[in-house]
Amino acid sequence: MRVKTSCLLALLLAGCQLNQTAEQTTQNDVEVNTPQQQVTKKKPTVASKPVPVERVVEPVVITPQEQEDVWQRIAMQLTMGIPKQKSVDYYRTWYLKHPSHLQKVAERAQPFLYLITEKIEQRGLPLELALLPIVESAFDAFAYSHGSAAGLWQFVPATGKMYGLEQNFWYDGRRDVDASTDAALTYLTNLSKRFDGDWQHAIAAYNSGGGRVSSAIRKNKSLGKPIDFFSLDLPEETSGYVPKLLALADIIANQEKYVIQLPAIANKPVLKLVDPQEQLDLAIAAKYAGLDVKELQSYNPAYNQWATAPNGPFQLLLPVDKADNFLANAAKHRGEGMKLVRYKVKSGDSLSVIAAHHNTTTKVIQTANNLSGNAIRVGQYLMIPTSVKDEKAYVLSANNRLQKTQSIARGKYKLTHTVARGDNLWTIARKHNVSTTSLAKWNGMGPRDTLSIGQKLVIWKNNTDGAIIRTVFYKVRNGDTLSAIASKFKVKTADIVKWNDLSNNKYLKPGQNLKLYVDVTKVSV
Repeated sequence: MRVKTSCLLALLLAGCQLNQTAEQTTQNDVEVNTPQQQVTKKKPTVASKPVPVERVVEPVVITPQEQEDVWQRIAMQLTMGIPKQKSVDYYRTWYLKHPSHLQKVAERAQPFLYLITEKIEQRGLPLELALLPIVESAFDAFAYSHGSAAGLWQFVPATGKMYGLEQNFWYDGRRDVDASTDAALTYLTNLSKRFDGDWQHAIAAYNSGGGRVSSAIRKNKSLGKPIDFFSLDLPEETSGYVPKLLALADIIANQEKYVIQLPAIANKPVLKLVDPQEQLDLAIAAKYAGLDVKELQSYNPAYNQWATAPNGPFQLLLPVDKADNFLANAAKHRGEGMKLVRYKVKSGDSLSVIAAHHNTTTKVIQTANNLSGNAIRVGQYLMIPTSVKDEKAYVLSANNRLQKTQSIARGKYKLTHTVARGDNLWTIARKHNVSTTSLAKWNGMGPRDTLSIGQKLVIWKNNTDGAIIRTVFYKVRNGDTLSAIASKFKVKTADIVKWNDLSNNKYLKPGQNLKLYVDVTKVSV
């Protein structure tokens, strides 16, 4: 009985659900359904208003490589972080208080910064390294420090040779921007591996050597001290080296914050490396490229003399819009890039004497004349490679740069010392009661540089050792000679020539005025 009742109840409930469903369907589909009108009509469709769809505009992302300014390209990729350290604060403040320094640096960096940035990116190295030439050389490609380091990356001779940078009479690879950048990045990569990817340690080691940084790390470990860069006991110069770089990175990444703006450098190639595959006089190379000699030399500071190296390298960095024209002219005039002078050997000549007279080397003369040794004879003709222009036209050659350095006044009067056998910077400085460091600086050298016999050094004095120096103007008389005038005033003939730029004048002329620096305690004037 209970079972029957349950079945009946289930059927009734099911029926109710069917009726409700049917009723809902009828109400939805039928508008009018009366006994008088059994017509089924559909509800009219009412057009709904379109809902406006908001367009999501994706922001345009400009990659570092697409930036207009190389500084911004670098800033977007700085990764080393800026620690809160007093030394970093100090150098940041210094740079911000000397905006003219950064302006000058930016001007010097303009031809080279894009090239350096590209090389760093290609190797996947930290972009902070692009700023290292600011710390090293203030982006002066001709920089030469008192530690005998040269070029943008300040390689000392031994390390330069270790990384393939040749150094000779004609060419110094430490000042070759392309080659030295490759060498510096290889060196820094090796240091990074040595210090397990710690770039602060690697950069410190670039300054003071890997051994010194390793020793400082071992010392701290043995004392239970931290081994981060700022905890290490390093030389004063190195302790400031990394903070300088980090301070620069912070400024360049936050120019608006620090209210400073570096001159923009276009984010596009400036220079292109070309190889004419033969030695070229730089004046001829400049003509091929449509440049003046000074501009060509400014891009290629590695060449010490008036030409590229006889046995290479021959490569040159040229403005991108000049490169094709240069290569076309070099190909068209193949073999005409050097001037040869036919020279007749005289009594007393030697290859070294002839080479010095023509501003070249013994080896170059030997090569040009197929000579296996140094033997030559009077009356023999030699072909001497020589420059097509006067030496002064090659404004940035090593000799002209040295003369400019030596001409900068460092005291009240200037002496000239000719290096003799046994001389070194220390003995010369002691003799003249000046410091070795000053003597080196006056002559564009490092204190540990070696001297060559016959080399001319300038010495600046300030009336020391009891001397009373007066400037005397002497009018040349009939019969006067340089040696006689020098003897009369107790000065050197070479100094009279130097003081009056007489190197190209063979004879004195009556009435000619000479400027002399005379010690009046030795002579009466």
